[in-house]
Amino acid sequence: MTHDAVAGPVPVMLVTGVLGSGKTTLINRILHVSGGRSFAAIVNDFGAVNIDEAILSASGRPVIGLKNGCICCSLQGDLLRTLRTVLSHKARIDGIVIEASGVSDPRGIAEALYDPILRGAVRLDSVVTVVDAEEHDVSDGLWRAQLDAADFVVLSKADRIADKEVLGLRALLRAMGEKIVFVIREDADIPIDILFGSPPERTDGPEGSPPPRFSDDRFAHLEWSSETPVSFPAFQGAVQTFAAQLARGKGFLSFRERPGERFLFQLVGTRASLSPSMPPQPGPGAQLVFIGRKEQFDIGRAKAALDAIRVA
Repeated sequence: MTHDAVAGPVPVMLVTGVLGSGKTTLINRILHVSGGRSFAAIVNDFGAVNIDEAILSASGRPVIGLKNGCICCSLQGDLLRTLRTVLSHKARIDGIVIEASGVSDPRGIAEALYDPILRGAVRLDSVVTVVDAEEHDVSDGLWRAQLDAADFVVLSKADRIADKEVLGLRALLRAMGEKIVFVIREDADIPIDILFGSPPERTDGPEGSPPPRFSDDRFAHLEWSSETPVSFPAFQGAVQTFAAQLARGKGFLSFRERPGERFLFQLVGTRASLSPSMPPQPGPGAQLVFIGRKEQFDIGRAKAALDAIRVA
């Protein structure tokens, strides 16, 4: 891999959904509203992506340049080879969007991203499942498998059905365990900072502080910090009290039980993880950001739970 490991692994969004669900349309929109990021898109069909100029990668395989600085690469051969091609591109890459085949269980691609060959170069950030609001088969095992793998669900083609039907479908998906469902009718509906969080490894503030807040007014966010390390059991217990209200959480923190070490905390949908900060990030005991829908995220309760661990 030629990616600079000092910058940290490149976050990957995996977009899945059955054939015709609207995956490529969503990827087009993500590239269009990239929020200042430079994305690489790995897709199954070049023809469906808005291509403006063709260039060649160092390996001679086709890579496509887009006007907004993003690149696309055809998903040919094995995924590892394709990712190596993308990572060899000279332009800076802030994130990679992968379109999964409409006839595959996305967990296979997710597992491939943990291959030792890719360690330190990429990390799975989120799995987004696209559901056709107009036509879907709830009895289809593949459809359910794709939903089971999802951190977030995006309803496409919602403009073709009545609002009452959209509400019914959202209720069905919530009953199936999908707590975060987005309805996308136009580019402005895409919550880019939720679907593709700013990679905490790339710091935009002093002393390794988390990236600045985003501007999507559909979501509430809580920025919380501690000057001293916190107790791991207390932190875990505090986050569990409000985790169900969150879309994302991220940041760096240190634990009393592990002096001299610093950890990267990430929460996406229902997945949460702690990993050693690579590269090591300086800073106070904890700097964290939590994001949830305004109507669901009780910031006061969350802040009280976190404040309590300063003395736990």
